Formats: sequence, C-alpha cells, structure tokens
Amino acid sequence: MTKADIVDEIAKATGLTKIETKSVVDGVFSSIINAIAEGKRIELRGFGVFKQKSRKPRMARNPKTGDLVPLEKRFVPVFKPSPEFLTKVNDNMKGSSEE
Repeated sequence: MTKADIVDEIAKATGLTKIETKSVVDGVFSSIINAIAEGKRIELRGFGVFKQKSRKPRMARNPKTGDLVPLEKRFVPVFKPSPEFLTKVNDNMKGSSEE
C-alpha cells in the first residue's frame, strides 16, 4: 500500500477531496518526522509508539571490498505497535494462507 492508496481510502471514507486528504496525510507524516527528529516520543493509543533510538558507534565491514568502516553514533526511528494492533494483524493472518 502506498501513500496514494492511503489518501484514496481516507478520501472515500471522509468525503474530503484527494487534495485536502493528501494535505492532511502529509501534515501527519511531517509532524511525526519532525517530532522524532527532535527526540520526542509519539504515542498513538490503539496504534503504537514512535520514538528515536540511539545506535552505538561500531566497526562495520564494506561487503564489496571487505574493508573495515567506522560507523559513528547515530539515531534511528523505531515503531512499537500497540497490543490492539498486534492482535488485529495476528487475527487476520490466522485465516490467511500467506506467510
């Protein structure tokens, strides 16, 4: 599913135009990205938690050349789904033949 698909679904459900819906979706995504970049934690009840996690500096290996490459300390966004989210996904997958 792409962002365009999400916009289409929300537009159909709300009666808003696709342009209005795209603005709202873009605003939500921008708000989440900006908050995580500032180190804030975002909790959306029934959905999950977005937050920032730090990664320690370490030595990595370039897979093409095999050379060691130093990686500095960095921050990555993480998402932890809520129990309701996990239950919904697992219930839907039990009836599905896909794995």
